[in-house]
Amino acid sequence: MNIPITDFPRVVIIGAGFGGVSLVNDLEKKPFQVVMLDKRNYHTFQPLLYQVSTSGLEPDSIAYPIRKLLKKNKDAYFRMADVEHIDSVKQLIHTNIGEVTYDYLVIATGSKTNFFGNKSVEDNAIWMKTIPQALNLRSLILENFEEATITEDPERRKALLNFVIAGAGPTGVELSGAIAELRKNVIPKDYQDIDPKDIHIHLIEGMDKVLPPMSAKSSKNAQKYLEELGVEIHLNTFVESYDDHIVKTSNEALSFPTETFIWSAGVTGAAIEGLKSGALMEKENRYNVNTFNQVEGYETVFAIGDIALMISEEYPKGHPMVAQPAIQQGAHLAKNLLRTINNQSLEPFEYFDKGTMATIGRNKAVVDLGKIQFGGAFAWFVWMFVHLWFLVGFRNRIVTFFNWTYSYINYDRAARLIVRPFKAEKLKSPD
Repeated sequence: MNIPITDFPRVVIIGAGFGGVSLVNDLEKKPFQVVMLDKRNYHTFQPLLYQVSTSGLEPDSIAYPIRKLLKKNKDAYFRMADVEHIDSVKQLIHTNIGEVTYDYLVIATGSKTNFFGNKSVEDNAIWMKTIPQALNLRSLILENFEEATITEDPERRKALLNFVIAGAGPTGVELSGAIAELRKNVIPKDYQDIDPKDIHIHLIEGMDKVLPPMSAKSSKNAQKYLEELGVEIHLNTFVESYDDHIVKTSNEALSFPTETFIWSAGVTGAAIEGLKSGALMEKENRYNVNTFNQVEGYETVFAIGDIALMISEEYPKGHPMVAQPAIQQGAHLAKNLLRTINNQSLEPFEYFDKGTMATIGRNKAVVDLGKIQFGGAFAWFVWMFVHLWFLVGFRNRIVTFFNWTYSYINYDRAARLIVRPFKAEKLKSPD
């Protein structure tokens, strides 16, 4: 890979998500050679992907070049590569562009969409884990609006204007709210020949409440906000199949004709082949790690973020697969790597829960901060501040803030562009 030989121990980081970025930032100017591998040349701020897919933001507002992250570290290197296999005996990483050795390996590959074995959903639904997928969804939504203006078939028109979202976690709730606001604020201005009342948004959830990980109060408030926006919520309902533009559910009386079926019902770890049996928990597809983030059976292989399953009494199913555990584990691991080369004992990781939040729409959000739960306009401003704070790059913060201010004042979405026709080319980017 044309990486120079050094006297410093080499740390190879696979993945430029929240965990990988946190780690690489904290290793800056430390006595390590850092090599970061990712199949894309940018970091994605995934919590705002839904805004790209619903025309609220352009993709460059939530993406940041990896090389720019590394520019202050003279002994840090990036290679755009797809990692294929780990040889832990030779301490060697096999990729599609070549091989690289490591002294310390950090797996920060995050998660991928989980279809729970439902092949019809995997083959026919659309999902949103990457920027290309978010752009596909944006194109699909806008293309369906365009087709609805010209079709003379009432059944086809119904399917084009039906939006069905599976999974009422933060992604599903935020997508539902964003599409509802698109219906309310943009359709009357852009599509005078579409009656907003003909557009239906269905949110399907297998459990008995929306936002299952959050408090009962926040869940109740979120459901109220969604219903105020006209989202039709179907609880205790599971998707069984999606074929021929029909979503069939566990409720025989409930099926939906739709050409926009969005799957946001779950994620699973994005593991890599090669580590020995016992390292990977197959059910979760996440690496079993100890309190130092070392993968089971290895001293020099670590996993952080969504891909790491650190089981404890407080977290019997591991830490939540969100940004904060990844950020905190990355920062903590940087300190432990430094302790390792200084022959000091490692310190266990302790997760500090900074709370959970979700936005539903304009002046509508919910926040859980320990025993404190609140919603409404104040929660919405807190949500905006937190997301602006954690966006990577000053320019991205300014551009996003400007877009949000513009949308708030004008009740508009500036990025409603069909950059590449999704339906015509049948594009579907892999996770």
